[in-house]
Amino acid sequence: MVLLTVLDTLLLVVGGVGMLYQVVCIVASLFAKQVTFPEAPMTNRYAVLISARNEENVIGNLIDSLRQQTYPSELIDIWLVADNCTDNTAQVVRSMGCHVVERFNKEEIGKGYALTYLFNYLNERGYTETYDAYFVFDADNKLDKHYVEEMNKAFHSGFRILTSYRNSVNLSDNWVSSGSALWFIRESRFLNNSRMLFGSSCHVGGTGFMFSKDVMKRNKGWKFHLLTEDLEFTMDSVLHGDRVGYCGSAVLYDEQPVTFSQSWRQRLRWSKGFLQVFRYYGPALIRHAIRERDFSAVDFTLLLCPFTVLGVARLLLGFIFALCGFVSWTSQLSSFSGWAFGIVVSVLSMMGLAALTIVVERDQIGATNKELFAYVLSFPIYMLSYVPISFQAIFSKAQWKPIEHKG
Repeated sequence: MVLLTVLDTLLLVVGGVGMLYQVVCIVASLFAKQVTFPEAPMTNRYAVLISARNEENVIGNLIDSLRQQTYPSELIDIWLVADNCTDNTAQVVRSMGCHVVERFNKEEIGKGYALTYLFNYLNERGYTETYDAYFVFDADNKLDKHYVEEMNKAFHSGFRILTSYRNSVNLSDNWVSSGSALWFIRESRFLNNSRMLFGSSCHVGGTGFMFSKDVMKRNKGWKFHLLTEDLEFTMDSVLHGDRVGYCGSAVLYDEQPVTFSQSWRQRLRWSKGFLQVFRYYGPALIRHAIRERDFSAVDFTLLLCPFTVLGVARLLLGFIFALCGFVSWTSQLSSFSGWAFGIVVSVLSMMGLAALTIVVERDQIGATNKELFAYVLSFPIYMLSYVPISFQAIFSKAQWKPIEHKG
């Protein structure tokens, strides 16, 4: 009985604090001006790193957008690691005048391993000494023409690690792509933007980020191989005392999955990755938050907290205790009804959050008002599907699998 009370209290307190923090972030982002950076000389030399697996249909779009940057093109070198490709990705990229490294490894699969291989190649040949910082993009991305120029301003201002505004090229395709796109836009506009206002560290997404030569040397290239290597990189950086910055004026366009099965598979990997990161970094992050009084560590402790695992444990224990006669079925049904009410409130809140994101970022979203209204209604369905996905992640062995991109 005491155990059930502890779990109920933990879920209530941590969940309540997390919700309150989200509200504070939204309010702050609505009423405070976005952090901007002063003009800076365009003299830094950058390496663009791309991990691609069978991306011949889309990779040309990213390279074209890099070539059209307002930043001097002679200071941007493009390096692609063709990771276990069976198509013409490597040939397409070579024909566009970029550097290509081919990798074939069926045991160590994933973007993290591909980046490690690429960095090892660059280090062994002395190329890493020629760059001031490194950008990481996915093959299906496109960039606003001012992207590198804007990130360069933020880099000059002192940030060693930076992330950017993540938009979508296909938000209006259907309710699946819109759900994912609105989630990332919300994170950029309301979370990372507010973290900058609060002076805390931001969250590096899976694409559209950069880090300095110093950070690269500290990590001996790239050492992050969990299923969510971006989150692992963020946690490691926070534990090293880095403040990850956010440049909202640097806009990246990402292609989202359009089928529910693709989206499910992708989010299953993310959910499993979150559990992995919590396992390896959670205790150290909590200790860091207490010892250093680091708000960034508190922020990411809330982000990593495995609510689904705790919720499943609470449900199973309640059922077992009631079955054994330790607690009454009435008390457990009362708890379940409270959770059901919470789900209803969450659905309404998510609809409101989607609507607010659309209103605030309307100029950034390419869709008709009719489509956007439908996506507000469907957003809770997309988000609630995380519940069974997170449950499956507890028991499944999620793996890196490519998602076909159309371009």
